[in-house]
Amino acid sequence: MKFNDYVQISGTPVNIKSGGCLFRQGEAHQSIYLVTQGMLKAYYLSASGAELVKSFLFPGEIIGSLSSAHWKDFASFSLTALEDSTLLRLNFGHLYSAAQSDLELAQGVMDRLLEYGSSKERREKELLTMSAEERYRALLLEAPDSLHRIKQKDIARYLGITPVALSRIRREIKRVDLGSACTPVPP
Repeated sequence: MKFNDYVQISGTPVNIKSGGCLFRQGEAHQSIYLVTQGMLKAYYLSASGAELVKSFLFPGEIIGSLSSAHWKDFASFSLTALEDSTLLRLNFGHLYSAAQSDLELAQGVMDRLLEYGSSKERREKELLTMSAEERYRALLLEAPDSLHRIKQKDIARYLGITPVALSRIRREIKRVDLGSACTPVPP
């Protein structure tokens, strides 16, 4: 069975209002989710209570705490809706069992896990090798049509900077972009 067919057959629709939480850091949670509509935020809370944004989720993306869903550990992050959203909830244990006896489904699960791993690798690289401005520019390229829907404080938390630093970066980018657009072409 194709992965998308499995999701459509086995997934349970979940509607969540903006600000609603699907699961919290420190809770056990055995489900993973496919976002079908809306936008979500995955984030960590530090020991001091500071929120650190792990990722933003858009339609077509899958999210869940694999350590909690598979290893029965506690979720290491929280997942909340940034706007009214619809998701399909999958019991990870059922998906894992079904994939063990269905090669086509197993391949689909593997493909999704590889996509997830690649996005984690990209995020690590951004955090470890890029400046805050470079990370912001990368986010602009990744979600150009959605960024205006995300609060500036959440974008700053995603970039690992303060909202004030984000304002400076945005102002500098606008200044540079406007300056390059108005630069006269030499004769």
